[in-house]
Amino acid sequence: MAVSSKATQEFVPIKEVRDGIVMLKDGSMRGIVLASSLNFSLKSEDERNAIILQFQDFLNSLDFTVQISIQSRRLDIRPYIALLEDRYKEQINDLMKIQTREYIEFVQKFTETTNIMTKSFFIIVPYDPALINLSGGVAGGLFKKKSADDERKNKEASFEENRTQLEQRVSVVEQGLSRCGIRVIRLGTEEVIELFYKIFNPGDTEKPIKTS
Repeated sequence: MAVSSKATQEFVPIKEVRDGIVMLKDGSMRGIVLASSLNFSLKSEDERNAIILQFQDFLNSLDFTVQISIQSRRLDIRPYIALLEDRYKEQINDLMKIQTREYIEFVQKFTETTNIMTKSFFIIVPYDPALINLSGGVAGGLFKKKSADDERKNKEASFEENRTQLEQRVSVVEQGLSRCGIRVIRLGTEEVIELFYKIFNPGDTEKPIKTS
């Protein structure tokens, strides 16, 4: 009995990433904001209360849902080690070469015995545009050639309109978090693609780094 197999892409709800916006297969859109962390334990009690109240006001001001995603990953120290190795080769002073080598060995041993993790905080802002079907019926048959071109123009105009709505929501989130003392950065197309690539390919961080 033949078993049908599906491509991995069929299980991914993403249709495309355009202008930093995640376009899902159901027609909805997502904007992603990278947020910094706060060292809450170093704040005074008054500062903590002010931050909590400000964040509460931010959440209460939202008239749409948001998703907060926290990613914890083991720190990949290999690029830093490769950089140190290059510095080691460039040293002409024997003492500096010895110190650089000792430092490289220290970093390697320390990272092998200590599980160093990095955390990234993402705010996912959604927008679900209303889907209007303008095709079909007798009119669709009479103006078939014209509607094909119009459909393309309408899709482009619809995207720009929906993007404006999403951008407004993202701005609300950015301003609200900034008032809480949190730095925010809107992810562009390349950053979004890299983010999802790492999500769906977590094992790539364990692969050897290519060296020239």
